[in-house]
Amino acid sequence: MTAHASTAHSFELHAGALRLALRPDLGGCIAGLWHRETPILRSVEPVELATAWPSGCYPLVPYSNRIGYARFRWKGHDFTTRPNFGESPHSIHGVGWMRPWERVSSSAVEVVLRYRHAADADWPFAFEATQYFNLTPQSLHVEMVVTNLAEVAQPVGLGWHPYFPKRARSRLHIELAERWDGDATGLPVRKVAQPGIDAGVAHLAFDNCFDGWHGAARIRDERFSLQLSSSLDRLVVYTPPEKDYFCVEPVSHVSNAIHMADPLAHGLRSLAPGESTRAWMQLDIAVV
Repeated sequence: MTAHASTAHSFELHAGALRLALRPDLGGCIAGLWHRETPILRSVEPVELATAWPSGCYPLVPYSNRIGYARFRWKGHDFTTRPNFGESPHSIHGVGWMRPWERVSSSAVEVVLRYRHAADADWPFAFEATQYFNLTPQSLHVEMVVTNLAEVAQPVGLGWHPYFPKRARSRLHIELAERWDGDATGLPVRKVAQPGIDAGVAHLAFDNCFDGWHGAARIRDERFSLQLSSSLDRLVVYTPPEKDYFCVEPVSHVSNAIHMADPLAHGLRSLAPGESTRAWMQLDIAVV
C-alpha cells in the first residue's frame, strides 16, 4: 500500500486495486473512489473539482439535509443560518461540505482531516469535526468525531452524502421501517410505513429520509456488489430518475429535526460544552 499527494490540495490512498482521492480543501470531500479505472462512487479526478458538490462523497456536519427556512429555535433562543443551495429557502447539509479542512496526519492506510468552525452566519455555534479515512483492498471506512467548542449546549447531527454511479443493472436492497414524505420544498411532513427497498434503481424516485435502518444497505450492479453499513440508523435515499447517479446517505437524524416537537427523539444530539459525538460508515466492496 502507498499514499501520496497528487497535487498541493489533494491526497490519495491506494490499497490493492482501490484508489481513494480526497480534497481536504473542498469540504473534506472524497473526490473519487475507483477499482482500477472503474468508479465505485461517482468520481472526479481531484484536480478537476472546484467545489465539493460534484464529488463522490462529502460530510454532513453539524446537521444533515435541511434546516427549514434557515432559522430555528434552540433552548429558548432564536437563531438563523443562511440559504446555501440555489433557489431553496432552506439551509442544506451543514457547513462542513462548504469549508476547507486541514490534513492533520496521514500514513499508508489512513488520512485524518479536521475542520474547526467559529460561530458565523451559517452556523451560530463553534465546533470541531475530525474525519478518519481508512482504506483496505476490500473496504473504505470513515469515522467522524464532532466536539462542541461553544460555551453553551448546541444541537448536532452528522452523516455522509455518498453518490453512486447509476449503471444498467443498479439495484438497492435496504431493510427499513418508516419513510418521511416531504412537502414541495423537501421538508418532511408525515411518517408512513416503509418495510424496505428492494428494486432496480431505474424504477425508484425517492428523495426521502428513512427511519429504522437495519443491516447493511446492499448496492449491486454489473460491476460491483457493495455493502454500506454505519453506526447511524437513518438513511436519506435520493434516486432522481433524470440523473446518472443516486445517493444512499447514512445520517443521525430526521431531516429538519430541529423544527420538530422533540428534536432529540428524532436523532439530534444536544452536546454540552466540550462534549463529543462520533459515528462511522463503511463501504465493503466486491467485484462481480
